[in-house]
Amino acid sequence: MIITRLGLSALLTRATVAVLRAKAPGERWHRTNYAGRTVELYAGPAAAVAATLGTAHVRPAAALAVAAAGACGAYDDVAGDHRRGFRAHLSALRQGEVTSGAVKLLGIGAAGLVAGALLKEKPVDKVLAGVVIAGAAHFVNLVDVRPGRAAAAVLLLGAPGLLREGADVAAVAMGAAGAVLPDDLGERAMLGDTGTHALGAALGVAVVASNGRAGLVAHAAAVVAAAVYGDQVSEAARSLL
Repeated sequence: MIITRLGLSALLTRATVAVLRAKAPGERWHRTNYAGRTVELYAGPAAAVAATLGTAHVRPAAALAVAAAGACGAYDDVAGDHRRGFRAHLSALRQGEVTSGAVKLLGIGAAGLVAGALLKEKPVDKVLAGVVIAGAAHFVNLVDVRPGRAAAAVLLLGAPGLLREGADVAAVAMGAAGAVLPDDLGERAMLGDTGTHALGAALGVAVVASNGRAGLVAHAAAVVAAAVYGDQVSEAARSLL
């Protein structure tokens, strides 16, 4: 069953890429990457669609968080600025400027909390689950600083989950990530915020589904630390071969 979910998610991602490429061509679907090469953005929405539909099929209560993460990421891809890190966006918000980063922070955070409330029973666990889902979405976006980093992170972090209760959602996220990895590594496509946030949220759902309170506390602490030291996390991902 897990192999089937991996395959279906990958197939849906590739099919959606093909449809978008055929039906929605144009400059808005292309970006210049760090090396000055022009890459496609189709991979991001395609991965978000596959992650959302796959999660809806196996964990309906969590699908909203994955969809919201992808939607907020899409907004940032289209209308975002170049400021990085929560501090910059929160500082702008205090001055009355609602940046795309603030939209992501509030939108993904709220969706994560809603999903956490639906997935867990006790109040503390609900909050921890929301932090893990939103934090995982942010983490995958943090490491998307060079070709293939984000997709590879989803595959590596999701693999242990294939042996646990959240295996169904982990497989969905990994299938989508694996489908876009070759084009991402080849600098033909990029996930953008749309894909990274959606895949990260799905990964967070898998973690929530497979952990009790102790595991939730550990994962919540990890994603909060990653957010606090976001620049260092991105730099570490950038320096990897």
